[in-house]
Amino acid sequence: MKKILISSSNKEILAAVKEACRTYSDYFDPLYSPDTDETMSLMDYEIPEVKVLDFSSTDIDNFKVLSAINMDPWFHNGGVIAIAKDPRQAQELEDMKNQNILIVQTLHSFISSFKRLLKVLWSNQHILFNRGMQETMGGVERGKFICDNDPLNARLYTSFLVNYLYCSNRIDVHGRYALQTTLQELLANAIEHGNCGITYQDKSAWMEQGGDMLELVEQRRNLPENKDKKVHISYTITREISTFTVRDEGAGFDWKSQIDNFKPDIMETHGRGIALSIGLVSNLRYNDAGNEVSFDLDNLLNVSNNIPGIMIPFKATDYMKGDVVCKRGDLSSDLYFIVSGTFGVYSDEKQVSLLTPKDMFIGEMAFLLDDKRSATVKAEQPGKLICIPKVAFVNLIRKNPHYGIFLSRLLAQRVIDQRDKALKLQQRIDQLEEKLGEK
Repeated sequence: MKKILISSSNKEILAAVKEACRTYSDYFDPLYSPDTDETMSLMDYEIPEVKVLDFSSTDIDNFKVLSAINMDPWFHNGGVIAIAKDPRQAQELEDMKNQNILIVQTLHSFISSFKRLLKVLWSNQHILFNRGMQETMGGVERGKFICDNDPLNARLYTSFLVNYLYCSNRIDVHGRYALQTTLQELLANAIEHGNCGITYQDKSAWMEQGGDMLELVEQRRNLPENKDKKVHISYTITREISTFTVRDEGAGFDWKSQIDNFKPDIMETHGRGIALSIGLVSNLRYNDAGNEVSFDLDNLLNVSNNIPGIMIPFKATDYMKGDVVCKRGDLSSDLYFIVSGTFGVYSDEKQVSLLTPKDMFIGEMAFLLDDKRSATVKAEQPGKLICIPKVAFVNLIRKNPHYGIFLSRLLAQRVIDQRDKALKLQQRIDQLEEKLGEK
């Protein structure tokens, strides 16, 4: 079950959450906190996938909670749903451009729409995993969303994808910015120009009069000819590259003319988004009609996009290809955090596995069991490790016990993954034996 932390003392908010969670009681476990310290504790020890921070509750310092999330993004990853007391505070939260915030809602909109929001979370549980708890990389992942003509929904789906790729170590902070900016721009175009039929001239005239684009979109999207139109978002994630496609149900536009006529030295109120996106991602391409656009984003390969806060004080050591990290039989119980590179694990001079940043650690068995090294580990390509002596790490865990819980969950998940792999392998062996028996 996925855990949702609700940091609020507002009775209306709590009632809305309880009502919505009843519908999805088999999938979500709500944790309620009316106190700042309790919220911080639940966030550390329960490690909720989603945090609902109510900034309208004046007796809870949710800005302090958000600051704690920002201080250690490796550990406190995932999504924040921010609740503002009024539109002005909502805009202030939006202006912070905090990448951990999935969506900002006013008190009224949250109460009226949380059940619908929870349905979106339920439909996309696979992208709510905490760091290290997601599926092992290597295969091909495909998925799609269907979004209404609602800019808030577009922001939510964008944040889902950005957070998922970041937490599963496919992108770093620069990739996070590139993906966030590009998806938001293309989705805004799909809603405004594609489905709502707002032309460049319409938008210019509206903005010159001081109009709010959300109000214009609200008017147009509710017209009979537009109210049922959708935006389709799809993605394919491989080991090396992630590809995204945005398609609207409008008539399309002359995208080539807009790109060819773009003049970067002219200050316009809008219309620069496509050119900006071209500079952030790879192979931005439209279909002939102009109502579908795709782009690629290179994934990180064998490098961690972030370092746990408690490991930052320790020195990172570079390893060249062939360098030995530890030898089988060594009396060493140090733990290594993998910053970058690929490291081979050898038993009787035979390579039995490869470790990369997605595996996070080297030497956890000797560390936990206080035993000799059970295998030899050496660099298969240049890389970097942070070595943490056992005594120092234990002292860190004493000061930050929530990290101990997280690492225990991580290792337990690794055991489950190995068990599942062993079961699949045994099934294949049984199938082969059955076929051989038939012959």
